[in-house]
Amino acid sequence: MSDASLAERLGFASDTRVVIITADGLGQCHSANEGTYEALRHGLATSASLQVPCPWAREAAARYRGEDVGVGLTLNAEYDLYRWGPLTQVPSLYDGDGGFPRTVTDVWDHADLDEVRRECRAQIERAILYGFDVTFLASHLDVLAYRPEFFDIALELAVEFGLPLRPVPHGNLHQVGFPLAKLAHAEGVTMPDHVVVARSGVGGRQAIERALFELPPGVTEVHIRPAADLPELRSFAPDWSERVDDLHMACDHNELGTVLDRAGVVRIGYRALRNLQRAG
Repeated sequence: MSDASLAERLGFASDTRVVIITADGLGQCHSANEGTYEALRHGLATSASLQVPCPWAREAAARYRGEDVGVGLTLNAEYDLYRWGPLTQVPSLYDGDGGFPRTVTDVWDHADLDEVRRECRAQIERAILYGFDVTFLASHLDVLAYRPEFFDIALELAVEFGLPLRPVPHGNLHQVGFPLAKLAHAEGVTMPDHVVVARSGVGGRQAIERALFELPPGVTEVHIRPAADLPELRSFAPDWSERVDDLHMACDHNELGTVLDRAGVVRIGYRALRNLQRAG
């Protein structure tokens, strides 16, 4: 692999600040589908991650128009009032009420690795069957990122399908304990240089704006979770107001768009990274 930086390999100057704005949660519910496609088509989002096992993934596929969409490999169903489960027969990935485990720790403690591999591969294949031009792999709740035996599965699938991987936020790297990025690069798998998780709430927008102004050179992914303010979302998601605010933020070009312009940030999607990876 070349010694050039990722930005340079993508055709930018070495000091360019490049941003991927990813809308997470496509397929999770109708509100998320509404918000994600609004943010992609009329807002500032440049990519999205699809949760294939969720009940609204098929509707997301029906509304797909070729946008930059990756697969958020999903092994958890974290909400108490809203459940989803595996695509495959994987007994170790069920909790007591018939869905995926609610917590990441539960997956780590009880999941059979062969079953994890089979389920994750099925999710990628189902997304392709649905018609998505899959552009990257992520891990819902980062369940595949923090343990080496789980990360090996994500990396194996990234190599098999020729897809970039999302890294963990840099502020969480101390929790990983192994050279995640180095392992990916050794296998020819592309990853953004940095990740920022945008969480709204009180003072949230100011924090996001400050983070964008302070971005280092290179390629940074920013997560948002846009969702439309519908009764469905309010009925199960305690964080519904933050997700609605993410949608407003992504589509309010007078605020976030101005910040990006003033900061001299270039926006791209994951498809550029996938094409670079596949070109070798």
